[in-house]
Amino acid sequence: MTNRPFPAREELTICFAHVAYRLELIFARRQTDLRNFQVWTAADLTARLPEADVLVISGLWQNELLDCAPRLRFVQSIGAGIEQFDLDALRQRGIRLATASGVNSNAVSEHAMALVLALARHIHTCRDRQNRREWRGMIGDLSLREDELGGKTLLIVGLGKIGGRLARLAKAFDMRVLATKRNPATAASAVDAAVDAVHPPEALPALLPEADFVAITCPLTPQTDKLIDAAAFANMKESANLINVARGGCVDEPALLAALETGAIAGAGIDHFWDEPLPQDSPFWALENLLITPHSGGETCMYEENLLDILLENLDRLWRGETELFNQVV
Repeated sequence: MTNRPFPAREELTICFAHVAYRLELIFARRQTDLRNFQVWTAADLTARLPEADVLVISGLWQNELLDCAPRLRFVQSIGAGIEQFDLDALRQRGIRLATASGVNSNAVSEHAMALVLALARHIHTCRDRQNRREWRGMIGDLSLREDELGGKTLLIVGLGKIGGRLARLAKAFDMRVLATKRNPATAASAVDAAVDAVHPPEALPALLPEADFVAITCPLTPQTDKLIDAAAFANMKESANLINVARGGCVDEPALLAALETGAIAGAGIDHFWDEPLPQDSPFWALENLLITPHSGGETCMYEENLLDILLENLDRLWRGETELFNQVV
């Protein structure tokens, strides 16, 4: 591992690399006097990366970029995931890595709650009828009518930052909240007040029959890959709804399609799919009981500001010679 000193403030150059986020613009408002530039494409990133000591990046990252980054000392990921990074290669080159975990926890938890509300109040089908200029009459069939959230049970799969805040939002609607967490003993006190019971992951099959809404907020790991499968759908109530604001891989998509088409569950709100953009010929588009959002659960006008808070905190730690970074990976 290379032990080159981290560059001083006056010597540092930051490269912001993203196809959409206005990081350079928002960073300028901080008036830090740190040298920086932004690239928007993979080609420009490859061309200019040799100038950078710090790289702020997510989707444009390729491990081959390490071969054209002689000055690179720190990578601040724009997202929470790290599966795209070769961690051993970073270590060998003495390059530190930190994630942006928590940067959009407010946005994602609010998005999940919005999907819960939309499904309960049939907002998605109202919009469909609006597009058709169709006024729906009153409904006599109770099973088809809008519902209230008070007294309903929300099961949160993965009680982290997003799941914890979703629990507090659900409590504001008088919902009963259950949750799974890898180590239930680590549930924060602020979360404890909002969650009626926290269980280990292996309790999930027994919890599913109790839930009116199942919200997936866990990371995608070998343990959570296709966690919600045909057996899970068979355990859920026919009146239950699935919410996925985690990774698409947490849900077995063929099993989800079958559950929605056969009425094994009432509906779903899905923000992530296996293939994105969702192919135009996907059968999911045609399902009235499915509310699709285009991987936008984490989008927020505050994303750049929240990310830059993390970046500047980590730069300060590096300049102070601290060994631990905020959201450190390497």
